[in-house]
Amino acid sequence: MRKISAKRQFIVTMCSVLSLTAGAQNAPVDFEPAGYGANWSWRVFENDDNPPFTVVQNPDVTGINPSPNVALFEARVGGAPFAGVETTHGIDIGTWTITNANSIIRIMVHKEVISDVGIKLVRFDNWSLGEIKIANTVINEWEQIEFDFSAHIGNTYDQIVIFPDFNGRSSNSAIYVDNIYGAQYIAPPPAPDSASMVLPNFFSPNGDNINDVFQPRMLNADWASWSVFNRWGTLVFSTDQLDEFWNGRVEGNKAAPGVYFVVARCGSNETGNVVELKGALHLLD
Repeated sequence: MRKISAKRQFIVTMCSVLSLTAGAQNAPVDFEPAGYGANWSWRVFENDDNPPFTVVQNPDVTGINPSPNVALFEARVGGAPFAGVETTHGIDIGTWTITNANSIIRIMVHKEVISDVGIKLVRFDNWSLGEIKIANTVINEWEQIEFDFSAHIGNTYDQIVIFPDFNGRSSNSAIYVDNIYGAQYIAPPPAPDSASMVLPNFFSPNGDNINDVFQPRMLNADWASWSVFNRWGTLVFSTDQLDEFWNGRVEGNKAAPGVYFVVARCGSNETGNVVELKGALHLLD
């Protein structure tokens, strides 16, 4: 059997390690105990007294980001516009190569001001193509910002640098960040509208094409059932069809003018709501 020299074995082993390391990206960075980012050695820079980048409770779980934990960057008024926070080379986010599959970097931010958010990717030797900056568009709520690093395809990095408030500031500002390199947020479809109904209180079936028929006005109803009674409680009309109406006739004859009473129900299969109404109906000449 052919023997492999110790030197060659070392080279093969190192190549295998480097091959695996090139794709060993620790993401998404969600700051959860079982996820990535919470226990990394983040370093804050150029931020006056450089308060630590800390994991805190999410200040707003009602918006697009229900995550329990997020990270807080306290931008100091005395800090540089480019104050930021960075991972440690290699050991935090790992080492990865930009491809078509991972060239879009998303980050969620919750800010008090409108200002640029910057992201910079750095190689092991501190070489970088510089940061990409995009401003948030809302304040005091979560927003996902998307950065296109497709110009970096083929480059291998082992550090990410975040500039949460790339701006001169007149006061301290609290910026929360989360889900770095996270999936694209897709808003859930709007909730279906509930069924609603209104009962007109008069109609005049005299053939002038104005209010000649009676029908409950329903929206978003999948089914309906309604009946009309005269003043003595006798049923004069009934239907369970959504598009049916009463033309003011009883057994082919014109109903007498006067007050009638309507009992109506309708509902939505999608929302499960049911509307029940009763009302007086005036039949006019």
